[in-house]
Amino acid sequence: MDRHRVLFVCAGNICRSPLAEGIFRHLANEAGRADEFEIDSAGTGGWHQGEPPDRRSIAAAAGHGIDISGQRARRVVSADFGRFDLILAMDQDNLKNLRKTAPAEAFGRLHLFNTLALGSNKDIPDPYYGDREDFEAVYTMLLAGCSALLPKAGKLLRGS
Repeated sequence: MDRHRVLFVCAGNICRSPLAEGIFRHLANEAGRADEFEIDSAGTGGWHQGEPPDRRSIAAAAGHGIDISGQRARRVVSADFGRFDLILAMDQDNLKNLRKTAPAEAFGRLHLFNTLALGSNKDIPDPYYGDREDFEAVYTMLLAGCSALLPKAGKLLRGS
Protein backbone atom coordinates (compact mmCIF):
# COMPACT_ATOMS: atom_id res chain seq x y z
CA MET A 1 0.00 0.00 0.00
CA ASP A 2 1.26 3.45 -0.89
CA ARG A 3 1.50 5.83 2.02
CA HIS A 4 -0.28 9.16 1.84
CA ARG A 5 2.15 12.00 2.51
CA VAL A 6 0.83 15.03 4.41
CA LEU A 7 2.83 18.17 5.24
CA PHE A 8 1.57 20.80 7.69
CA VAL A 9 3.07 24.28 7.20
CA CYS A 10 3.22 27.45 9.29
CA ALA A 11 5.75 30.29 9.41
CA GLY A 12 8.56 29.04 11.65
CA ASN A 13 7.55 25.40 12.26
CA ILE A 14 7.60 25.77 16.04
CA CYS A 15 3.97 26.46 17.03
CA ARG A 16 1.07 25.47 14.78
CA SER A 17 2.48 22.99 12.27
CA PRO A 18 4.28 20.81 14.86
CA LEU A 19 1.02 20.66 16.83
CA ALA A 20 -0.91 19.69 13.68
CA GLU A 21 1.68 17.03 12.85
CA GLY A 22 1.53 15.60 16.36
CA ILE A 23 -2.26 15.65 16.54
CA PHE A 24 -2.76 14.08 13.12
CA ARG A 25 -0.17 11.37 13.88
CA HIS A 26 -1.83 10.68 17.25
CA LEU A 27 -5.29 10.40 15.67
CA ALA A 28 -3.99 8.14 12.88
CA ASN A 29 -2.34 5.91 15.51
CA GLU A 30 -5.52 5.76 17.59
CA ALA A 31 -7.53 4.84 14.48
CA GLY A 32 -5.07 2.07 13.56
CA ARG A 33 -4.19 3.94 10.37
CA ALA A 34 -0.62 5.05 11.13
CA ASP A 35 0.81 2.88 8.35
CA GLU A 36 -1.27 4.74 5.77
CA PHE A 37 0.49 8.05 6.32
CA GLU A 38 3.80 9.84 6.23
CA ILE A 39 3.25 12.98 8.31
CA ASP A 40 5.62 15.93 8.62
CA SER A 41 5.66 19.66 9.24
CA ALA A 42 7.76 22.58 8.02
CA GLY A 43 7.90 26.35 7.97
CA THR A 44 7.96 28.85 5.15
CA GLY A 45 10.76 30.64 7.03
CA GLY A 46 13.99 29.17 8.33
CA TRP A 47 14.41 31.22 11.52
CA HIS A 48 14.08 28.22 13.85
CA GLN A 49 15.67 25.41 11.82
CA GLY A 50 16.83 22.57 14.03
CA GLU A 51 15.00 23.87 17.11
CA PRO A 52 12.35 21.90 19.00
CA PRO A 53 8.77 23.20 18.98
CA ASP A 54 7.94 26.17 21.18
CA ARG A 55 7.73 25.06 24.83
CA ARG A 56 4.10 26.19 24.91
CA SER A 57 3.23 23.95 21.94
CA ILE A 58 5.01 21.06 23.64
CA ALA A 59 3.03 21.75 26.84
CA ALA A 60 -0.32 22.03 25.02
CA ALA A 61 0.26 18.72 23.24
CA ALA A 62 1.56 17.00 26.39
CA GLY A 63 -1.55 18.11 28.26
CA HIS A 64 -3.50 15.95 25.83
CA GLY A 65 -1.15 12.96 25.90
CA ILE A 66 0.79 13.84 22.73
CA ASP A 67 4.59 14.13 22.73
CA ILE A 68 5.96 16.50 20.07
CA SER A 69 9.21 17.27 21.92
CA GLY A 70 11.32 15.19 19.51
CA GLN A 71 10.29 17.20 16.45
CA ARG A 72 12.75 19.69 14.97
CA ALA A 73 11.88 22.75 12.91
CA ARG A 74 12.76 22.79 9.25
CA ARG A 75 12.05 25.00 6.31
CA VAL A 76 10.00 23.87 3.31
CA VAL A 77 12.38 22.77 0.54
CA SER A 78 11.66 22.45 -3.17
CA ALA A 79 11.63 18.63 -2.97
CA ASP A 80 8.62 18.82 -0.62
CA PHE A 81 6.39 19.95 -3.50
CA GLY A 82 6.95 16.66 -5.31
CA ARG A 83 7.16 14.47 -2.23
CA PHE A 84 3.93 15.36 -0.39
CA ASP A 85 0.41 14.63 -1.61
CA LEU A 86 -1.17 17.30 0.60
CA ILE A 87 0.54 20.47 1.78
CA LEU A 88 -1.65 22.24 4.32
CA ALA A 89 -0.90 25.84 5.25
CA MET A 90 -2.12 27.11 8.61
CA ASP A 91 -3.02 30.55 7.24
CA GLN A 92 -3.45 32.58 4.05
CA ASP A 93 -0.02 34.25 4.34
CA ASN A 94 1.79 30.93 4.44
CA LEU A 95 -0.36 29.60 1.60
CA LYS A 96 0.65 32.64 -0.49
CA ASN A 97 4.30 32.06 0.40
CA LEU A 98 4.03 28.41 -0.66
CA ARG A 99 2.43 29.40 -3.97
CA LYS A 100 5.32 31.80 -4.64
CA THR A 101 7.87 28.98 -4.46
CA ALA A 102 5.90 25.91 -5.60
CA PRO A 103 6.10 24.70 -9.18
CA ALA A 104 2.79 24.98 -11.06
CA GLU A 105 2.24 21.22 -11.01
CA ALA A 106 2.16 21.28 -7.18
CA PHE A 107 -0.61 23.90 -6.86
CA GLY A 108 -3.31 21.22 -6.63
CA ARG A 109 -1.62 19.87 -3.48
CA LEU A 110 -1.52 23.23 -1.68
CA HIS A 111 -4.49 24.01 0.55
CA LEU A 112 -5.46 26.14 3.50
CA PHE A 113 -5.76 23.66 6.40
CA ASN A 114 -9.22 24.78 7.52
CA THR A 115 -10.62 24.90 3.99
CA LEU A 116 -9.75 21.29 3.34
CA ALA A 117 -10.47 20.03 6.86
CA LEU A 118 -13.56 22.01 7.84
CA GLY A 119 -14.73 23.86 4.73
CA SER A 120 -13.83 27.21 6.33
CA ASN A 121 -11.56 30.00 5.09
CA LYS A 122 -10.52 30.87 8.64
CA ASP A 123 -6.82 30.93 9.46
CA ILE A 124 -5.35 29.02 12.37
CA PRO A 125 -4.00 32.04 14.31
CA ASP A 126 -0.35 32.19 15.24
CA PRO A 127 -0.15 31.91 19.05
CA TYR A 128 3.56 32.82 19.22
CA TYR A 129 3.01 36.22 20.87
CA GLY A 130 0.21 34.91 23.06
CA ASP A 131 0.02 32.91 26.25
CA ARG A 132 -0.87 29.39 27.31
CA GLU A 133 -4.56 29.97 26.59
CA ASP A 134 -3.77 30.98 22.99
CA PHE A 135 -1.81 27.75 22.48
CA GLU A 136 -4.65 25.74 24.01
CA ALA A 137 -7.14 27.44 21.68
CA VAL A 138 -4.94 26.61 18.68
CA TYR A 139 -4.66 23.00 19.89
CA THR A 140 -8.48 22.80 20.02
CA MET A 141 -8.82 24.25 16.49
CA LEU A 142 -6.21 21.84 15.12
CA LEU A 143 -7.81 18.88 16.87
CA ALA A 144 -11.16 19.71 15.25
CA GLY A 145 -9.53 20.08 11.84
CA CYS A 146 -7.37 16.96 12.09
CA SER A 147 -10.34 14.94 13.39
CA ALA A 148 -12.34 16.01 10.32
CA LEU A 149 -9.43 15.50 7.95
CA LEU A 150 -8.47 11.96 8.97
CA PRO A 151 -11.65 10.18 7.77
CA LYS A 152 -11.52 11.89 4.38
CA ALA A 153 -7.73 11.93 3.90
CA GLY A 154 -7.57 8.65 2.01
CA LYS A 155 -10.33 9.69 -0.41
CA LEU A 156 -8.79 13.13 -0.92
CA LEU A 157 -5.40 11.65 -1.62
CA ARG A 158 -6.65 8.90 -3.92
CA GLY A 159 -8.56 11.51 -5.88
CA SER A 160 -5.51 13.70 -6.39
